[in-house]
Amino acid sequence: MATITTEKSQEITAAFGANVKDTGSARVQIAILTEKIKNLTEHAKMHRKDFHSLRGLTAMVAKRKNLLKFYSKQDLEGYRALIKELGLRG
Repeated sequence: MATITTEKSQEITAAFGANVKDTGSARVQIAILTEKIKNLTEHAKMHRKDFHSLRGLTAMVAKRKNLLKFYSKQDLEGYRALIKELGLRG
């Protein structure tokens, strides 16, 4: 469902972080949340009446939005590259 495997999480961390153990940076958190949102969106399409999972999905989208807002203020060029790399907005 909304969870991702440890291997997938490590793969995302290696791709978007400064190093393998860089799990706290905004880039890595946004990338991991995006993967979870994709998985939960597929679940929500199949199980339309699962309102508890929809609430979690809404919370994840809001958290990602706040992290993106923070990251855009810190590094605008990095923000634009991350948006393009993750395929968000468009």
